[in-house]
Amino acid sequence: MPDIKAPTNRKPPGKVETGNEPFKRALASCTRALSRRPDLEVTFAADKPTLLTGADGAKARLPDPSRKPSAREAAILRGLADSMALRLACHDEAVHRRLAPQSQAARSLFDAVEQARVEAIGSRRMAGVAANLTAMLDERYHRGPYAEVTDRADAPLEDAVAMMVRERLTGLAPPAAARRVVDLWRSHVEDKAGRDLDRLDAAILDQRSFAKAVHKLLASLDMASDSPSDSEEEEGEKGDDSQDNAEQAEGESEDGEAQDSMEMERSDDASDDAQEGAMEAADAPSAEFPDESEAGEADEAAENPPAQPHSNEKRGPDYKAFTTKFDEIVHAEDLCEPEELQRLRDYLDKQLQNLSSVVARLANRLQRRLMAQQNRSWEFDLEEGVLDTARLPRVIIDPQQPLSFKHEKYMQFRDTVVTLLIDNSGSMRGRPITVAATCADILARTLERCGVKVEILGFTTRAWKGGQSREAWLQAGKPAQPGRLNDLRHLIYKSADAPWRRARKNLGLMMREGLLKENIDGEALDWAHQRLLGRPEQRRILMMISDGAPVDDSTLSVNSGNYLERHLRHVIDEIENRSPVELIAIGIGHDVTRYYRRAVTIVDAEELGGAMTEKLAELFDEHAALAPPPPRSGAPRKKAQAA
Repeated sequence: MPDIKAPTNRKPPGKVETGNEPFKRALASCTRALSRRPDLEVTFAADKPTLLTGADGAKARLPDPSRKPSAREAAILRGLADSMALRLACHDEAVHRRLAPQSQAARSLFDAVEQARVEAIGSRRMAGVAANLTAMLDERYHRGPYAEVTDRADAPLEDAVAMMVRERLTGLAPPAAARRVVDLWRSHVEDKAGRDLDRLDAAILDQRSFAKAVHKLLASLDMASDSPSDSEEEEGEKGDDSQDNAEQAEGESEDGEAQDSMEMERSDDASDDAQEGAMEAADAPSAEFPDESEAGEADEAAENPPAQPHSNEKRGPDYKAFTTKFDEIVHAEDLCEPEELQRLRDYLDKQLQNLSSVVARLANRLQRRLMAQQNRSWEFDLEEGVLDTARLPRVIIDPQQPLSFKHEKYMQFRDTVVTLLIDNSGSMRGRPITVAATCADILARTLERCGVKVEILGFTTRAWKGGQSREAWLQAGKPAQPGRLNDLRHLIYKSADAPWRRARKNLGLMMREGLLKENIDGEALDWAHQRLLGRPEQRRILMMISDGAPVDDSTLSVNSGNYLERHLRHVIDEIENRSPVELIAIGIGHDVTRYYRRAVTIVDAEELGGAMTEKLAELFDEHAALAPPPPRSGAPRKKAQAA
């Protein structure tokens, strides 16, 4: 008698909910409620946290939590979400962009303090939000190279001021991981701008008034003038912005009880079976969100269109340097002890484990395209050439068919050298310089495997605000129109003839905070170009990677406002029209197509790897299509007649 199995009550197959789904749903709901944006799209991915705003609404991307997030991991993730939500609720991007200072260093501090303001509003209203933001900030500084800094040059001033502003506005001490940075700068900032810090509390709910107070703070720190850049007419048009911000902040008070209940729900979801999870994306600075780059840059370009050069404008010959004796061209390994260089390289590798795999795939694709161009191939079905024996059977079957010939095609692949010139200015600090270093590292390794030599260079200045060049100018009596008034620092991370394995550690130097200062693009571009002209390779390619126009406060304060930009345009024109060097430019967050003929602008630094590989692949593909086959030795065989 056959066995009879009892029926089992099985649920129909369907989507199984993971253990962290309730936590993610609660977090997304809380973020929408705190931001006062019911249509906010919240997604989770193994990538850096990102906030984007545009005509189609706002989108927030948060790191994907582990299956059973620990209490600390949950708090960090909530802190990231709360920071984005508060920026949406309490920040007007148009007002911020209009009142922002022109200087890169001042702009970085202005952005950091504004983010501290919006986070302080939420921290003052809700204790749970304050705890989440503290956990997020502590994780950010813990992952950065801040715990071991001993010199102000290595401690970002904007981070120190932002933490001091947070302390003034909320009464909360800086996170443990950020205390060393704050302690290095506290006496200097308090002595010069202590009263200005005290005045910020009265304007916390009024973004416009707060921005004006920050301008006074910048002036006290000798970083900018004490008046915003907007005109009186613009102030009249935007007079209601501050009232809107205050109403938004007051609205958060009404939602306080709902927020507290939601936080209790979030805590219940994530407190069981705690397991520490990796939060690779938690190191994104809270003061920097890409929403300013996607929607903001388009609006800024519309309001302030780039000035077109006039045909009768002197663009290059009048450019000069007050003195060059303080300039330096230095190898990366000479600026840093080997132990510190290795530590910085390890930090770079740690920060970009996820990005490395993405860029590596793009680099492998580029390698396949280059290797294919270096291989020989055959052209078939020709009327003359070498007899194609593989097609003889069709002649036997049908004698009326003609014989088929083939010809070996030689792909011309000239000796090539590629120079990557990377902007090492202060505005590149954070994610952009980290991504640039990793992309340069992987592309150098890839191109080296293909027989293409790669040189990696960087450019910045030795000091903020002029350095020794400005001191010499002051001692000379401040002569008028002194020209470039800062000490250049041009860096060689990898020379063209050095193998990648020897120069690998050098790229870690870009992670050193005190390195990144001003950017004088024109002279750096000319320097890299002259190095390429001295190379023996038949083909020379120069790729500039920058995030904006040249800026040096010391030079521009005593010369015309377009002094550095005019020189940059002159150098670009010389290279593009009179040089055998092929020039490409990639702008990160800023439009560089107004300067360079062959250029691309990317919104996010994450797109840099794809832009670099695609632009190089386009150049190689163009020349492969144009290269004629070399002449063959011996006369070609004539076409055979059919029997």
